[in-house]
Amino acid sequence: MGLVTLITGGARSGKSAYALTLAQQAPGARRFFIATAEALDHEMRERIAHHRANRSADFATIEEPIAIGAALSELANRADIVVVDCLTLWISNLLMARRGDEDIVAEARGLGGALAAAPFASVVVTDEVGAGIVPENAMARRFRDLLGWTNQALAQTAGRVVLMVAGYPLRVK
Repeated sequence: MGLVTLITGGARSGKSAYALTLAQQAPGARRFFIATAEALDHEMRERIAHHRANRSADFATIEEPIAIGAALSELANRADIVVVDCLTLWISNLLMARRGDEDIVAEARGLGGALAAAPFASVVVTDEVGAGIVPENAMARRFRDLLGWTNQALAQTAGRVVLMVAGYPLRVK
């Protein structure tokens, strides 16, 4: 089975750039990028365009905001390495789809299992949002908690966990 690398860190810490660097170093030429962002407003469209511009043409991009597991299963015989960017937006998308907390945590555990069992290597990007103050509203606290539980589930199945700090990777696991 392929190595799973989980990359976490704060906003603009270099997570996505490092994920692409790792994927470009992987043997084989069949690189895929699963993007979870949805272009719902002008600012997000600009972010997506920026990410696309920074990704080399040798990545085939799959835009999948919710069904990451299904997208991964379709790549079983087609990919050498897959970058998933990012779990933070994935959790947000699941919340906006009105999924319950237990369903989201189960999806996260299922995703961890699917990545660990996949016949290709994967690099998964997520944010560390639990290191700051406690959010003032219930939805923000729910999001923070669900992302924290998701990150734990993925970190348990990952062979490598990297924390990005100011553009520098720190190996955690």
